[in-house]
Formats: sequence, C-alpha cells, structure tokens
Amino acid sequence: MTTTEAPDTLRRILDYASRADPYPLYAELRETPVARQDDGSYVISTYRELADILHDPHLSSDVRNLAHPMPSAEGTTTPAFINMDPPEHDRLRRMAMRHFGPPHTPGLVTGLEPALADTVGGLLDGVADRERIDVVDDLAYPFPVTVICHLLGVPREDEPRFRVWVNDIINAIDYDARTDPQEKLDDGVRARQDLRQYLGGLVEQRHGHPSDDLLSRLANDDGPDGRMTDEEIISTANLLLIAGHETTVNLIANGTLTLLRHPHVLQRLRDEPDLIVPLVEELLRYEPPVHIIPWRAAYSDITVAGTVIPQGSQIMLMLAAGSRDPNRFHDPDRFDPDRHDNQHLGFGSGIHLCFGGPLARREAQIALTELVRRLDAPTLVADPPPYRRSPVLRGPIHLQVELNGGQRSHTPG
Repeated sequence: MTTTEAPDTLRRILDYASRADPYPLYAELRETPVARQDDGSYVISTYRELADILHDPHLSSDVRNLAHPMPSAEGTTTPAFINMDPPEHDRLRRMAMRHFGPPHTPGLVTGLEPALADTVGGLLDGVADRERIDVVDDLAYPFPVTVICHLLGVPREDEPRFRVWVNDIINAIDYDARTDPQEKLDDGVRARQDLRQYLGGLVEQRHGHPSDDLLSRLANDDGPDGRMTDEEIISTANLLLIAGHETTVNLIANGTLTLLRHPHVLQRLRDEPDLIVPLVEELLRYEPPVHIIPWRAAYSDITVAGTVIPQGSQIMLMLAAGSRDPNRFHDPDRFDPDRHDNQHLGFGSGIHLCFGGPLARREAQIALTELVRRLDAPTLVADPPPYRRSPVLRGPIHLQVELNGGQRSHTPG
C-alpha cells in the first residue's frame, strides 16, 4: 500500500471550527489508514492499525526517541510513567497498581463508592433549586477533584487551594499562543510547581505514618520492586490528578450531552439503572473523552498497513477515529448501549492502557445515573454547546441544561 499525504484533513480536524463534530473528518482520514504529513509525521486512524501499533514494542512514549525531540511537559522533573518505556514504565506502573486495583488492592474503587455517591449527591443538592444548571461547572468539573483529594489524602481544609492549582493547570493545557494571554500559560506553570511542592510536603509527612490514603501507601510500601522515590510518587499523583480529572470531566459532560440527544436512551436508563454499565462503555466508544494521542515515537523502522514509518518519526494516534471504524464496529455512528463486543479505544490499549480507567468508569456511572434520576425534563440550552479548544481532550467547556421548562417541581433525593 502506498501512503498518501493527507495534511488538509488533519488540519481541519485540529481546527476549532470542527470541534463540535469531527467524525465526518475522521471518516475521511480513515480512507488513508497511515497518512504522512508535511512535517514528516504520520497519522494512524483505523482500528486494526491502531490496535496493532499500541501493542508494538517498537512504539516509544519517551520524547527522547523522537528524531526532533519536543520539550517535556514535566521539564526537568521526573516524568510520569505514561511518558516512559519499559522497563522503567513497567516497574512504576506495577508499583502504582499495587495500591490502585486488583490483585493487591481489589476493593479500592468499590470502597470509594459511598464517597462517590455522597459527592455527586451533595453537588446536585447544591443546584436543586435552579431552573438552569451547567453540567460541567456544577458537576463534571468539581466531582473528580473532590474524589482525587479524598483518594490522595489531601486535607479537606486544603481543597480550595488544590482546586485553584488544578484549574490553572487544566486551563493551560488548552493554551493557544495566538489567542490566549501569556498569563494563562504562566499561571499553569506556576500551579504545576506549587502543586508538586505541596504534594512533596504531604509525601514527606506520610513517611513512617501510614494511613489508608494513596500517598501514604506509596510512601510506605516496600513491595517486590522496592519503594518509589518521593519524586516518583509526586509524578504518579500528578498523572492521576491531571489525566484522571480530564478523562472524567469529559466522560460525564459528553455522556450527558449524548443522553439529552437520545431521550429514549435517557428514559431507558431511568427505568433500567443497570443499563449504565454497557452505556458508559458505548460512550467511551461513541463520544470518548480522549480523541488523540498526539505523539508517539518510532524506536526503529515500523511497518504499518504496508507503510514503513522511519525510526524517530512522530506518530499521531487518532483513537476516536478508530473507535468509529466501520470495519470493526457495525453502524459505528449510531449510539447503541446494547452493542456487543465493544472493545473500543476510549482508554487506549497496550501497556499504556489508562490505569485510572476503573475509577473513571465508576465515577461516570454514578454521576450519570444520579443526574438522570434527579433532573426533570432536561433540555439543552445550546446544541452544539461551546467546546474546549483542545482536539486531544475533547469535551464541552460548558453544558447548560434547562430543567422542566425553567420550572423546578422535583424534590431531589
């Protein structure tokens, strides 16, 4: 197969004008499964090729393996393991997973469920008397921050400071030098530094004083791989905070939007609460929180769909395009919570499969179930809603919903 260049399609996908509906452009992109760009990078957009390369040991997550390395978001600090390759990636991921899920900590997510439900209930109680809510500002955004503070062991009195840092960091992710003030980027850099310093203080306090929170477990665990350094613990906490927060915000916001666009499914969920489990899996396929892995590097020459990608090349992985590939999913542009064999790419695949996925799933399941149960005759104020600038972490920046024609009659609870 000959790879043709398709720079114009990618350019239109990245253009903010396409943010509300990039899916027709993804279909256009899939016509060339591996497309070389003008700058020498490669874009992969079909399910089979994405699934294969995500398991290819010649694919690197380390910026140093690019022929033209880009600056790391972590700067000179210890990178998160998502930006490492084996064996260091495997070691740190194993050490984190010992305290985040099976087999060593099988009850972490289920043990958090009462706190998740209480947090969602409290946030919805706070807007119970409104005729209009913003699902992002009122639920999807504050919910995961509260959860991560609980999980890490951030003292409740420090949560306001923590939220300010998170807000500045998240805002800086969407920074656009052409339109945004430099202050937006500077605030994000400063917040990263302040957050790392703050987390470092918490980790130092945990040494020799074990408790049930994640920072304490990481700081006091001597497992088969030894113990994480304080810098490694801080980087892991940052990864959980930033990646986990963004995933959950978009999953809840995109999920609410999709349900409001499919009122028959929304009603089914009210009548059949157990539908939420396959429904969230379909959301991860149909309107995923992460659309693009913007770069990976070729360790050596890699052949994909008959195309040789040279060593050192930048590779962009279009996960959302793969999850709507008609060669893998029947009628892929239809939202179908009854879909079988739904092996989407919503959380990636391979060694970098999102390690916070189980928590993000449960957060979305609880939030959407309770939101649907409580809201009376919800209608979208704007469709499409305004979207965040990022084509990578795609979701509404606001999602205004009017309740019962502007008249509340339902008592929550």
